Amino acid sequence: MRELSEQELVRRQKIEEIRKSCNPYPERYEITHSLKEASMLDDGVKDVSIAGRIVFMRKMGKMSFLKLRDIDGEIQISIKLDAVGEEKYTFFKHLIDVGDFIGVKGEMFTTQTGEKTLRAATFEFLGKALKPLPEKFHGLTDPEMCYRNRYVDLIMNQDTRERFLVRFQFIRELRHFLEDNGYYEIETPILNNKPSGAVARPFKSHHNALDMDVYLRIAPETYMKRSVVAGMPKVFEIARCFRNEGMDASHLQDFTMIEAYQAYYNYKDNMEFTKMMLQSIIKKIYGTLEIKFGDKTIDLSGEWPSVTFRDIILKYADIDIDVDNDKDKLLKKIIDKKIEIDSDVPLENLGYGNLVDYLYKKVARPHMIDPVYLVEHPTSLSPLARANDERPEVSDRFQLVINGVEIINGFSELVDPIEQEARLREQARLKSNGDEEAMDMDYDYISAMEVGMPPISGWGMGIDRLVQLLTNSENIKDVVLYPLMRPLDNENE
Repeated sequence: MRELSEQELVRRQKIEEIRKSCNPYPERYEITHSLKEASMLDDGVKDVSIAGRIVFMRKMGKMSFLKLRDIDGEIQISIKLDAVGEEKYTFFKHLIDVGDFIGVKGEMFTTQTGEKTLRAATFEFLGKALKPLPEKFHGLTDPEMCYRNRYVDLIMNQDTRERFLVRFQFIRELRHFLEDNGYYEIETPILNNKPSGAVARPFKSHHNALDMDVYLRIAPETYMKRSVVAGMPKVFEIARCFRNEGMDASHLQDFTMIEAYQAYYNYKDNMEFTKMMLQSIIKKIYGTLEIKFGDKTIDLSGEWPSVTFRDIILKYADIDIDVDNDKDKLLKKIIDKKIEIDSDVPLENLGYGNLVDYLYKKVARPHMIDPVYLVEHPTSLSPLARANDERPEVSDRFQLVINGVEIINGFSELVDPIEQEARLREQARLKSNGDEEAMDMDYDYISAMEVGMPPISGWGMGIDRLVQLLTNSENIKDVVLYPLMRPLDNENE
């Protein structure tokens, strides 16, 4: 059994004393206002009933002050012996601690120091915290402890609360924008027979009831396009996705993304649509399109330029992928130039498209700060994207890059089932030769395509990554409510 601190032991003893007067964990409390709403009421408003966690207390002889807080706001409470009676005031002074929950009913007023306060006429005890909160002036500052104990981090740290309020608001406004533009929100499977929808390494599991292996989805793409086949011309999903790849400050293996598809659009239409969408939402949240990240100011206003894959790699690596246009040539040039590329898969096992992508990410993407659309990806890097009519070696695809990070990936969809089948066969061949990020053959998806697809363009956006940018957060875990962490060796820690 784990060892309890002195404070934890004292709080457990107080529970027994509280039971003599009331249930220390009652079932409900009637409130009239949230803490934020109450803090904006005029002086003199009576019968205001609120509830929350105590995060600060100053106990004095006949009058005490405390502060209640939740993610939306906080408010000061004054408790006076004459107002609540000697019995309840004694109960408050001896049995209530910082971290406990209480409900308070009374009248609003403003103190001489200008702080909006609720003068308690009565209060009810609503829950005992058995663990003490961190000290007021130190809070929870270690990043790893913040990730492991987000519930305490949110209680103690204003910056954390503000980050997640931005996240919540961004997702809400994103839904509103798409719904206002005629999109249907749908749900697609998380467990899949095939790891399709993106070029990535999947997580594998086993379905006991059906006795078959399944994969956690790496993207909802192929099911989204099945829905367009079914007669839904505009669809989106805010989807939890899983990719069994590397972890760093801007990548997680389980993450939240949105994908959206519109029939009769091409990729250029979606470049304009996604720019309009982000500018509209960000302006609504912040009132400006200039955002700070570290010591940089990033301007999201105006038009966003485009740059080709070839030009950006030529600029930063002096390698022309139109000349070094197969895997052997490109790999030799990378080795000759002593460019060190980090990859979980040996470079010689990668297909040409993935090798180009790794090169771009190494030499060029870190230099792309203001918004820019990257276009003309190698077709072999984009097995689900439509090849360009005039240059079939490149796809009708775009990526929005901001501050050296991919924010949106989109393209004109490949809707020709015969060509799609041939491309997936090539992906399967690459996978059998050691490219773990190549896609599997998916005959069920091909069958859906054979029913008939209209022209389609779609895009996907990492919500965690964009919120990380908008909130000036150093690590993507800062904007994920409960990131996966390696278990501590000693559970008592």
